Amino acid sequence: MRWYGKLLGFIAGALLFRPNPLFGAVVGLLLGHAFDSDWFRLNKENPYRELGLTSEATDAEVERAYRKLISQYHPELQQQAEQKSRRINAAYDRIKTLRKR
Repeated sequence: MRWYGKLLGFIAGALLFRPNPLFGAVVGLLLGHAFDSDWFRLNKENPYRELGLTSEATDAEVERAYRKLISQYHPELQQQAEQKSRRINAAYDRIKTLRKR
């Protein structure tokens, strides 16, 4: 778990908001938590999230999750699933490319 964003946000908020340093520290702490938790990142950057996995997942877990999701969201089975299946395929291809390196 990352903590340095929270600490920096806390200190910066307390120092920058001089009329009420406690309020500034709380706001800074919340912003630091948001950056530490990657709230401001797009889902496209993390292909593991699309498959419902973490980056520590094994190749077998990636393969199992991909096959489960692609069978669930196959475009021939559901008309609305085409976009979801494209995202799943793109995430799977990205993970395979990253793991080859």
